[in-house]
Amino acid sequence: MFLKHLSLVNYKNFDSKVLEFDPVINCLVGDNGVGKTNILDAIYHLSFGKSYFNPVSTQNIKHDTDFFVIEGEFEKEGRIEKIVCSFKKGMKKVIKRNGKAYEKFSDHIGFLPLVIISPSDRDLIIEGSDTRRKFIDGVISQSDKDYLQRLIKYNKVLVQRNSLLKYFVANNTFDADTLGIYNEQLHELGTEIHQKRVQFISSFIPIFQEQYAHISEKDEHIMLSYESQLAEKGLLELLEASVDKDRALQYTSVGIHKDDLNFTISGYPIKKFGSQGQQKSFLIALKLAQFHFIKEQAKTTPILLLDDIFDKLDENRVSQIVGLVDNDNFGQIFISDTHADRTENVVQRIQQSYKIFTL
Repeated sequence: MFLKHLSLVNYKNFDSKVLEFDPVINCLVGDNGVGKTNILDAIYHLSFGKSYFNPVSTQNIKHDTDFFVIEGEFEKEGRIEKIVCSFKKGMKKVIKRNGKAYEKFSDHIGFLPLVIISPSDRDLIIEGSDTRRKFIDGVISQSDKDYLQRLIKYNKVLVQRNSLLKYFVANNTFDADTLGIYNEQLHELGTEIHQKRVQFISSFIPIFQEQYAHISEKDEHIMLSYESQLAEKGLLELLEASVDKDRALQYTSVGIHKDDLNFTISGYPIKKFGSQGQQKSFLIALKLAQFHFIKEQAKTTPILLLDDIFDKLDENRVSQIVGLVDNDNFGQIFISDTHADRTENVVQRIQQSYKIFTL
């Protein structure tokens, strides 16, 4: 699978832009602020129906305009797939595949598998558990439609339960039976989600450790582990035990929406004890493991976006990653960089076709 053609109208800093891509390596070079990352984000948008960097649709429209359109033409399994993502202020975003609009955005997720590696990935280490849960969910959802649908349903029921808890306080009332219905629904959905996350982590860890060893070239004991309240008790039991606490807080304090990933090096949190280089290698390994996991599960090679990759790794390490296209591990790669010569030095070492776009 690869992206052949990209067209942008009023997207971020672009009035209008049309690009024809190479099926293997594409390099976007130019000074900071010219829109290299915005082009990568537009490609991400076509895959996920939203921006990687700013999910607020109105903020992705070019200033002084009221809509944007992103159009991409992909070749997948010998067929041309035309994807259009458009948004106008005051209206709902629309995603079309070959002229037909999706009724649910979730139906599109996983159709165009994609992995992005960006400096903003550092949020996975420094931010709260919500960021790491989104990472788990994003990886699993690209190859498991059932998981994504259960997750969507769980979050809807969670919102309803939280609204009910607020209603109890506002009206000085309580209805255990109604709350119990939501508890049962959360239990059923949450238990399935938890089990799939456990299975995912079990499969993912060896891939991640292999990628870290390849990137760091050091014998360092790195690990990620899955932390969930459901490891100790069933969700229904947890919900029933936390009723008084939840009524006081007016929200649901237990469940799979509280799960987290622990990142460690030599048994210590990498956030506090990992050097900058170790943290960078950890994040790159995490994303490359995501790439390999999705490739194996989806039976399709994802597109790989390397945003400002030289900010994370030296030239030799970047060469190692880009060089993997030589042994058919990777499909289409996009690289953004501020130094055209540095980028060309890397891609010229690879015996593959490439294009360089100067913005």
